[in-house]
Amino acid sequence: MTAKPIIAITMGDPSGVGPEVIVKSFKDKAIYENSSLFVIGDRKMLERAIDVTKVQLDVRSISKPEEAKFEYGTIDVIDLDLVSDALTWGEVSSEAGNAAFRYLEKAISYANDKRIQGICTAPLNKEALHKAGHIYPGHTEILAELTNTKDFAMMLSAPGLRVIHVTTHIGLIDAVNKINVDRQYTVIKLAHETLQKAGITDPRIAVCGINPHAGENGLFGNGEEEEKIIPAVEKAQEEGINVVGPLPADTLFFRAKRGDFDIVVAQYHDQGHGPIKVLGLESGVNITVGLPTIRTSVDHGTAFDIAGKNIADEKSLKEAIRMAYELAPTKVV
Repeated sequence: MTAKPIIAITMGDPSGVGPEVIVKSFKDKAIYENSSLFVIGDRKMLERAIDVTKVQLDVRSISKPEEAKFEYGTIDVIDLDLVSDALTWGEVSSEAGNAAFRYLEKAISYANDKRIQGICTAPLNKEALHKAGHIYPGHTEILAELTNTKDFAMMLSAPGLRVIHVTTHIGLIDAVNKINVDRQYTVIKLAHETLQKAGITDPRIAVCGINPHAGENGLFGNGEEEEKIIPAVEKAQEEGINVVGPLPADTLFFRAKRGDFDIVVAQYHDQGHGPIKVLGLESGVNITVGLPTIRTSVDHGTAFDIAGKNIADEKSLKEAIRMAYELAPTKVV
């Protein structure tokens, strides 16, 4: 028999849609087939979400992953009991921001101790996180720091398209300044290694240009492609990595979706996020590449405007759970 990887699902900001999409996902028996799942969060918020959604589930508190039974119809939860009964759906608060950080911190500690094989995260709210004194741009940077990971990248996946980012949560001018040959090469190599681990023997990688038409031989921009991208592509090619670029971003994503490439290297946040989200927020998955453990996430925010209203769609979380299973370390037989 093949052992199922153990995946911890962190609740994210408890005032957002995280609790709701979690309970809606657990009502689907199919998510239990390939993974052993438990939640790190606050039991009371899961129970509130069950009341809102009318999903027929029980919640069982556990103190450690080894106590989880992974039984359909029951959500095993490590209840950190960090939020008060007065916590309100859809409001930014330091209480919720701190809770979201602590849920993730606990999951990372289990991953570092090899007690779980993956982490799947519901969304957190950056303003709430900062109010609580945790000054990070987002999940990715927290994960990198708490796992002592130097080389990491954000990868997004949607049906027919994968994108990995050279830069993420910084302004456009700062992003262009920050891009350099070393970072470019690191991201190309991370893309190659990640897809190889996922079973693609010779991943086809394409790199976006920074400027319109990838600079068009110096016509646009100030030589950024020649300075910041081409040397990294050539270095990777010399090592046998199947990579091309820089290519114009306005046609590259179409070509990748058509099947010409297995993954696209995007230079900055919106260059990569836009095409993925056009394919559907409900099907996008956010993956942190380069960590010692697999981490996947929904590709949407806390959606405070609809939190607690039984409107949130759980499809992205279910896709993130599926992707965590697919990318988890080799299953023990």
